[in-house]
Amino acid sequence: MKEQVAVETQPASRQKYLGSTGTIAFIALMNMFIPLSTDLYLPALPKMSQYFQSNPAVTNLTLSVFFIFYAAGILLWGPLSDKYGRKPILMAGNVIYILSTIACALSGNVYMLIITRAVQGIGAGAVTTVSVAMVKDCFTGKKRESILAVIQSISGIAPMIAPIIGAFILSFSSWRGSFWTLAAIGVINLVLTLFYQESLTENERYKGTLLGSMGRLLVVARNRSFMYPAIIFSLLALPFMGYIAVSSYIYVDYFGLSEQVYSYFFAANALVSILGPFLYVRFFSKMNKKILATACFAVAAISGLMVMTIGTHSPALFLLSFVWMSLAFTATRPFSMSLLFRQQKGDTGSVSSIINTMTTVLGSVGMAVASVAWGNIVTGLGILIVAMGLISVIGWLAFLRSRIPCEGVKDAA
Repeated sequence: MKEQVAVETQPASRQKYLGSTGTIAFIALMNMFIPLSTDLYLPALPKMSQYFQSNPAVTNLTLSVFFIFYAAGILLWGPLSDKYGRKPILMAGNVIYILSTIACALSGNVYMLIITRAVQGIGAGAVTTVSVAMVKDCFTGKKRESILAVIQSISGIAPMIAPIIGAFILSFSSWRGSFWTLAAIGVINLVLTLFYQESLTENERYKGTLLGSMGRLLVVARNRSFMYPAIIFSLLALPFMGYIAVSSYIYVDYFGLSEQVYSYFFAANALVSILGPFLYVRFFSKMNKKILATACFAVAAISGLMVMTIGTHSPALFLLSFVWMSLAFTATRPFSMSLLFRQQKGDTGSVSSIINTMTTVLGSVGMAVASVAWGNIVTGLGILIVAMGLISVIGWLAFLRSRIPCEGVKDAA
């Protein structure tokens, strides 16, 4: 058993400067980029609308446009990292992220901020794509699944503390302070990148042309064993990201809380989200995966019903209703990521790109749908949760009954 673990962790141990623990921490930091890039300035969104004299739908484009270009970025960076290695892509993404974040802080109007956020999303795409690919580069088997859970739990700290830090920044600065803070985080990540040693060996790199490397996306996308479950597991991103887009309006405008108190409620939900991967590793990892996924999707649908009914009455009841959705979504992440990697041999960067793109695109749709004038913003979010929960359950059961093979699920007893 000891020999097996040594083999599984050997690539990470090749990191002369970061070491195995440092590599895990580095990957976790890179996985924090997206929640930090969005949640840090969430408390300022209502005031930003006033500052720019724009309506919430326009201001929220700084969120949805970021994710759209982030999705485009990861489609580009993933195959490139398979051909040229992880480190060059990571360096390029970091530089783009830092420069665009500084431009965000200096934006003079909401439209300039939307444009610079788009560029920031492209840079963040490189960071996230490489971080996910590094997990497969450095760890295998059960170890990889455990590392994914650990990284996602650590990364869950970001959405918990980001709005609190953002609200604190607002106490002595404007919304621009949030972007200066993000630029500083980008610089820290760039320094760590300099110490990171390439984890993709020459033998493992794609040897074809640049156009051919991009074409690997199509090869992965044609793999039904990968693509079908990837879509199904990404559906809950719609209500989860929709919540992120409208949470400040729900707590500040709908329930009348201050930005600081809102940040505490947002952090409480994020804290529960952290428990998802932990609960999976501690209690659910040996559970029948067919039953586990079905149960998580059903819990999400029930959470939506609770949001639509009791969640409209108070901020506490809204939180108690929505946390079940968060728990269901995050509990499936370690299992689904590991499962999807098993369906495609090689093309790790492309696999990582498609997984992240799927979640991001659907999440962006969720942000737009949740921001629609529903009449009652809480009820609208509840409807979105119920719909995606039910579609996920139906899609998953249909996939299980299909003849499409799925290693790790359909071959299990």
